[in-house]
Formats: sequence, structure tokens, C-alpha cells
Amino acid sequence: MGIFEKLSSMGHEQVVFFNDETCGLKAIVAIHDTTLGPALGGCRMWPYSSEETALEDVLRLSKGMTYKASISGLNLGGGKSVIIGDPKKDKSEALFRSFGRFIESLNERYITAQDVNIGVPDIKQIALETANVVGTDKTNGGSGNPAPYTALGVLRGIEASAHWAFGQRSLEGKSVAIQGVGEVGTYLAKYLMEMGAKIFYTDINKDNALKLKENIEDAQYVHPDEIYSLDCDIFSPCALGAIINDDTIDQLKCRVVAGSANNQLKENRHGIILKEKGILYAPDYLINAGGLMNVSLEREGYSDKKSKQMVDTIYHMAMKIFAFSKEHDIPIYQATDLLAEKRIKAVKEVRTNYLGKT
Repeated sequence: MGIFEKLSSMGHEQVVFFNDETCGLKAIVAIHDTTLGPALGGCRMWPYSSEETALEDVLRLSKGMTYKASISGLNLGGGKSVIIGDPKKDKSEALFRSFGRFIESLNERYITAQDVNIGVPDIKQIALETANVVGTDKTNGGSGNPAPYTALGVLRGIEASAHWAFGQRSLEGKSVAIQGVGEVGTYLAKYLMEMGAKIFYTDINKDNALKLKENIEDAQYVHPDEIYSLDCDIFSPCALGAIINDDTIDQLKCRVVAGSANNQLKENRHGIILKEKGILYAPDYLINAGGLMNVSLEREGYSDKKSKQMVDTIYHMAMKIFAFSKEHDIPIYQATDLLAEKRIKAVKEVRTNYLGKT
């Protein structure tokens, strides 16, 4: 499939490639849909094996952001950006300022934020060149690190999943296997421990694993290859996507899959298989929307209280989606997609009718 054919099949409005040899910047911005508002989505920095891999990632992630904003009730579209590079070696002020200038050239169609390997200091440098950025330091009027809010949203999604699968919202005594304990996974582990859950965890990054053990002594480490087959109540993927696939799905012994990782299903058919296996799948782009909700408030005046109130709605929307899935006897991923698409379609129709009358 050619690039333009792929963009058409996924519904993207615009994809822009940026290159600045003076600082080594190689970046891609994908704007999927701006029906509901300007596209907002984080920037991740990753040493992709190829430019094709980076493009595939940003296309999938940006489409997911459209659905995330829609299902969360936000007046935002979906977009994402990736910077190809090693975050341990290639970061520089010049690189991020150059990236900020490129973002500024998009005429407010895309707003960037934090994602994998991009932190508040990086966002601060991007903000020197463009106002189309959120997640800046709280001392500068921003919302700061979105990770605690993303984790809080995942927690609300796990609570809804527990309520649906086990008959009660309480997580007391429930075993949760967390795959990936970066910032979001670590915050999630802390929240779960406070609620009386039993924590198992893994991470391919040894430093992350060691830090978690230092903070939560009672959490039990599991080898990365063993996390899928662990006998647990809830499997919580909090690393990269496509981890529910042909190699892993038959290993699962959990009742629930609910985590922060984007695009957990490698293919839609894996969502069907989960349904057939009796495993409840909490829609990833809904329950990991807490960070997006948090940074979205910067556009109207940030409030921590309002942010947490918004994040709490994830519980109720998840319960609504589970009920919709059961009523129509369809996989949960499909139920979530249908509800997100319904809102976008309705807004498009209103806009089309209005333009037709004028």
C-alpha cells in the first residue's frame, strides 16, 4: 500500500515531515481529524528502526487520539508527532526549538504535548517557539506532568472493569500485573497499592524496575516474558502497543485487560478473541485519556480540581461502553469505536447542514 493510499484508508487529513540537519531533527506530525477542534496529541521520541516504522506508529497513534478526544467529550481533534532519535543522546535545546518552529508553521491545526521520552523540560523548550503546546510547568501556568492524571484515569477504568467483571468496584485483594513501570505505570502501582491491590510488575528497563521496588517494597517483580501468563485478576499493559497479539493472547490467564498503553490490540480480531475467551477489555483510548483531559484545560484556564473531576468521568463512560457492548453483543473495542464515531459524524452533519443553508 502506498503512502497516500494508506493515509486515505486511515482517514488522515494531513501528514507533515520535518527535517533540520543543523540540529539533527527528523520528525513527523500526523493530523488525523479536526472535526471537533484542533488536533491535540503528544510527541514521542524513539530510536525507530526505520522511517517506515516511525510513520506507521504516528499514523496509528494520531487516529487513536481522534477517538480518545471524541469518546471523552472533548472539543479536540486527533493528532500525534514523533521525533526519530535516541532520547539519551540526541536531545538538545536547538532540536526542540526547531521542532517548536515547525509546529508553529501548522497554523494552530496541531497542539503538541508530552509522550514517551518527552518531559516538562523538553516541552518548555518547544514552548519558546510556539504557543501550540500544552503540559508546561505549573509555575508557568501550565498543567505540568500529565502522568499522574493518566494513571488516575486508568485506575478509574480498572475500577469500572472490576465492577463489571467481579461485581464490585473495590480493588481490595485483587491481583494486578503491570507491564511497564515508567511514569504512568509507577503512579498506577502506587494508586493500586493504596486501594489494597496486590501488585506484580515488569519492565524491560531495569532502572524503572529498580525504582518501583524502592518505592513499593511489597510489589513483586516478574520477568518480562512471564507477565502474560501470570495467574492474575487484571493485566495492565502500560508500555508500548500491539502487545495483545497472536503470540500473547493464548497465554493470558486474567479476567480483565486494562492499561495505559495505546493500541494494545495488534489487530481488531484480537478484540474479538478476547471476547470469546471471556476476558473483559477496557478500551485503552478511553481509560488512558486522563492526561489529555488534564492538558486540555490549559486552553481555558487550568484547574487541578476540575481536571480530577473530568478524569473521574472515565469510570462512568467505561461502564456505559461495557453495557453497550453487552446489549449489542459486540466486542468492546467495536462498541467504543462506534460511540466515538457517532459523535464525530453528528458534528460533521450539523456543520454540513449549516454551510448548506448559508
